[in-house]
Amino acid sequence: MATILLTGPSGFVGSNVLPALIEAGHEVRALVRDDAARGRVLRRLSPDAAAHVTFAIGDVTDAGSLGPALRGVDAVVHLVAIARDWNGGKDLTRINTLGTVDLVAAMEAERVRRLVHVGAMGVVDDPALHYASSKARAEAAVRASALRWTILKPSLLWGERDGFFNVIAQLVRTSPGIVPVPAGAKSRFQPLACADLARVVVLALEREDAVGKSYDLGGPAFWTYKEMVREVLRGMGKRRLIAPVPLPLIKLVARTAEKIRIPFPVASDQLRQLSFDNASDRDVVQRDWGFAPMAMDGRLGYLRRKPADQEPA
Repeated sequence: MATILLTGPSGFVGSNVLPALIEAGHEVRALVRDDAARGRVLRRLSPDAAAHVTFAIGDVTDAGSLGPALRGVDAVVHLVAIARDWNGGKDLTRINTLGTVDLVAAMEAERVRRLVHVGAMGVVDDPALHYASSKARAEAAVRASALRWTILKPSLLWGERDGFFNVIAQLVRTSPGIVPVPAGAKSRFQPLACADLARVVVLALEREDAVGKSYDLGGPAFWTYKEMVREVLRGMGKRRLIAPVPLPLIKLVARTAEKIRIPFPVASDQLRQLSFDNASDRDVVQRDWGFAPMAMDGRLGYLRRKPADQEPA
């Protein structure tokens, strides 16, 4: 049907979107930074699926690599993004914002007009929120372009190797019988199966009426942070005491861990974001895309395994 340049094919979202594109009949050019990323992509594909994938070595932060990668493609699906960094938001800006700016400029130069950009629900350009600001500025660059764009804005994503629920699971594994949660946190989240996001990506490429529009994407239920922790415990088959801890104390521990480069499950920037709702209408996917997304209840059993063991054999 079409040749699609896919950025971020070796990541969690890419590992869901790539096979969905192939199943829909597209040829895919996968943008990878090196041979190791190329190997990760191929390990997740059957030989039949891999026959529909070619590779371009490049990086969205290397503008010179994008022109050759774009030549001969019909559309781009842009997934590359990071959720946290260690240097006050500079890497978030470099990759999430400037990487998108470079990609948009390269597409305009190569006359590739169709772009499906995966953003994030509820982001705002607030300098105090490094991740949210980086994603909001990326979306602004897409909107300001001359491209035929569609922006998809999912809430939290769940699925094998996800970057949120696996972090909570790691906290459960290392906790001495207690899992801390921010006291009084009432913000709502709307977790969406990554497979459902992949389904929407394919539909967005097919639908002319999606051009020039932005769509919130969320699952069929609202969850608080505490409820999500409880569901992670259920998926893991673990029992832990869920202990509310004052948010300022958790932030202090997170900031201290970041200063001395000790891994901590949640970045201080992510803790700031937890004070905001990350939800839209319950029926937003059904209404805009014509199908009911999967419920998360009882489907987090993959968390019994560590992320590396959630990879295909």
